[in-house]
Amino acid sequence: MITVSGISKSFKVAQRTSGVKSAVKALFRREYTEVAALNDISFSIAPGEIIGYIGPNGAGKSTTIKVMSGILVPDRGSCSIMGYTPWLDRVAYVKNIGVVFGQRSQLWWDVPVIDSFELLRDIYDVPQPEYESNLKLLTETLDLENIIRTPVRQLSLGQRMRCEIAASLLHSPSILFLDEPTIGLDAVSKIAVRQFITRINKEKGVTVILTTHDMNDIEALANRILLIGKGSLLFDGDLNSLRDKYADDSRTGVSSIEEIVVRMYEEYQIS
Repeated sequence: MITVSGISKSFKVAQRTSGVKSAVKALFRREYTEVAALNDISFSIAPGEIIGYIGPNGAGKSTTIKVMSGILVPDRGSCSIMGYTPWLDRVAYVKNIGVVFGQRSQLWWDVPVIDSFELLRDIYDVPQPEYESNLKLLTETLDLENIIRTPVRQLSLGQRMRCEIAASLLHSPSILFLDEPTIGLDAVSKIAVRQFITRINKEKGVTVILTTHDMNDIEALANRILLIGKGSLLFDGDLNSLRDKYADDSRTGVSSIEEIVVRMYEEYQIS
């Protein structure tokens, strides 16, 4: 369903020291440093998988998601998702995916949530019966009945994130990209989101790619993890076999998923 092959992406970052002199100099000549966000990333994902995509801050997780969702164009490499190249076939492709960025909103700030949902229905050209069926399911499962007519600006973070997830699924996507979907949520909201992700994966076969720093999310949802560090893919494997590996290692004596990930960071020197 998803094949990523040799993807690389670099960014130019402006550099200057403090002070008025440096600021004036930067007006005429800027100095840049090139940062390699992704370096020859390759992997494949089968339909219906839930993948935990982990790594420290700045490792390249969000950049990978943006390339796979068609927001960024890589410098090198190829990406085929459901037969589409995301950045070339964007209009046709995005009808098949849903994307949630934990620190970015696709809802309109000053209007009720239901108005944003209606606008998204028009954008994705969702047939009315399908939209109403999906809206009913999402409203009931994510407990949105009491907040759906509230302006987004008046919602708590947990309420807004539940609405963001609902918005990303109104058009019945086959793939769901979740970039830090539980960031800042309380324990109750996290559990509700996890249960919902598990349900749509089992009942509708939605493929889920999840990036998060909350290892409880990974443990509850994913059976396979991809570890990225300094722009390179360092590990691709089954979570259970990974747990067995470190549990059998007398030097570590680790037991929790958090301890396993910390040990992996140390092993690959990316902590």
